[in-house]
Amino acid sequence: MKKEPQELLINIKLPSDLRTLPVESLPQVCAELRQEIIQEMANNPGHFASSLGVVELTVALHYVFNTPYDRIVWDVGHQAAGHKILTGRREDFPTYRHLGGLRPFPSPEESEYDTFACGHASNSISAALGMAVAAHQQGDDKRKVVAVIGDGSMSGGLAFEGLNNVSSTPNNLLIILNDNNMSIDRSVGGMKHYLHQLHTSSLYNNVRFRLSNGLVRLGVLSEKRRQKILRFNNSLKSLLYNQQNIFEGLNIRYFGPSDGHNVIELVTTLRQIKDMKGPKLLHLHTIKGKGFKVAERNPTVYHAPGKYDPETGERLEDNCDNKPPRYQDVFGETLLELAKQNEKIVGITPAMATGCSLTIMMKEMPERTFDVGIAEGHAVTFAGGLAKEGLIPFCNIYSSFAQRAFDHIIHDVALCKLPVVFCFDRAGLVGQDGATHHGAFDLAALRPIPNLTISSPMNEHELRNLMYTAQLPDKGPFVIRYPRGRGVLTDWRCPFEELPVGKGRKLSDGKDVAVLTLGPIGNVVQKVVQELNEEGHSVAHYDMRFLKPIDEDTLQEAGKCRRIVTIEDGVIRGGLGSAVLEYMADHNLHPEVVRLGLPDNFVEHGTPDELYHLVGLDAETIKQRII
Repeated sequence: MKKEPQELLINIKLPSDLRTLPVESLPQVCAELRQEIIQEMANNPGHFASSLGVVELTVALHYVFNTPYDRIVWDVGHQAAGHKILTGRREDFPTYRHLGGLRPFPSPEESEYDTFACGHASNSISAALGMAVAAHQQGDDKRKVVAVIGDGSMSGGLAFEGLNNVSSTPNNLLIILNDNNMSIDRSVGGMKHYLHQLHTSSLYNNVRFRLSNGLVRLGVLSEKRRQKILRFNNSLKSLLYNQQNIFEGLNIRYFGPSDGHNVIELVTTLRQIKDMKGPKLLHLHTIKGKGFKVAERNPTVYHAPGKYDPETGERLEDNCDNKPPRYQDVFGETLLELAKQNEKIVGITPAMATGCSLTIMMKEMPERTFDVGIAEGHAVTFAGGLAKEGLIPFCNIYSSFAQRAFDHIIHDVALCKLPVVFCFDRAGLVGQDGATHHGAFDLAALRPIPNLTISSPMNEHELRNLMYTAQLPDKGPFVIRYPRGRGVLTDWRCPFEELPVGKGRKLSDGKDVAVLTLGPIGNVVQKVVQELNEEGHSVAHYDMRFLKPIDEDTLQEAGKCRRIVTIEDGVIRGGLGSAVLEYMADHNLHPEVVRLGLPDNFVEHGTPDELYHLVGLDAETIKQRII
């Protein structure tokens, strides 16, 4: 798509500038904004298709509502590119997702137009309801609050909890359901099918709205009477249409579904319903990747495509020949191998099938793989139920999103020692997606939980063998965490070998300093230790493999050195370093212990190399700390 001269967008610095235009100009604004996103993200990758799909909605919202006084709460934040461009960040957009530049998702720390933190799904309704109630409590009933949520996020449990509270708490919240039949992959489950079938006549809605306003003006219809009539009306409509509407069943006025790409119609609808009393939901149909044909045809790939040609859409991928595989692909291939050997193995993921490479098993064994949608807590408890009846579930979740299932891991798996294998992808620093997506907390959060085995492979062979070990009898709940991106071995396939649980391995001898590592960070350290020993230092290196149970024989041996350095790709408080300090204190050993890991603050976005240097986990900093 060749970049055309901009006539309108160039003069829109803030939404107040947008609101000076006649409504007839908005289609051109949308066309220019869509072109801007396509051009900017071609060399500055981000969440692409989602942003294209809400261009008209973004323009309509900022045109109708008095932002930032009125609050727009975005769910997830994948769709925020257009919002950022319209809210004073167009000139800074080339820094999007760069170290020190614009953040990958909306953040109140970046702009007053970003009303709430984004990054994880399904929180917008709850947050927006809180804002709406707060405005009322503080006597600010003129403020409008809008929650924008996708159909994929609507499957999350928190969204249903929010809807339940919306229905019973006095508020004027507007919920916009952006229905594109997608999360990252295609949406799944009953909510998808329900929304696909749901319909309401636009003529019916318009007549009802006008009649209601007229009766209020005449003093005939009070709020109490309106609620009673609404309940009767919903029951009558369900009978006539032979269709139950879950939202109206919760006393939330439902409008739609409408065309989410007709910006003038959107403006008209939003103006009609924004001053209505009580909660309401506007259901929009949109197309993920709208306006860029290759993204429309393949929205999963173009969810976050990396660099691409803005004219042809061709992705500019690095040459992968003779490079190590990605850890998630090793997981996917290995799981399929194990499933062919063990008929009890099943695979589960909460809407991350492509990202986690569970699709490899899905293609050959669809009946033994389950994408449960954006529902991490359900994924874990569902896995617990499967395990209770004799199956061996491999529950595959991004580390950062597994935080949402913490109680389920404790109560529904660990408590009963159920043999669920948790494969936590994207553990450690993930790069440009930033603080909401770094897998920083899993080691520290899970270590106190009884009955869990917690492990991290140093390379692809170790990952395969840990997966093999985890599915053997009597292993109980088993955590395997591994990073985003490529491994270190081109010859990564190997025969399966059972690893002794709770035992690490010594990689080099030394007497002055013992370096203890967990996971793939050990590959960087191995090279550093080799250099140090060649320079005349005496440094021992141990790959711990397991955080829990921890290898006490190794700790006894390491404790004989004067100094121990622990290195982990997780928060420094509560992880490997803390476990080593606890052991030394409990066993009256007194080496000097230096802990290296992620700091006690949220790490920003940037390339992985930049971030590892920032937190002191790059090779040169590690070398200096060991010395």
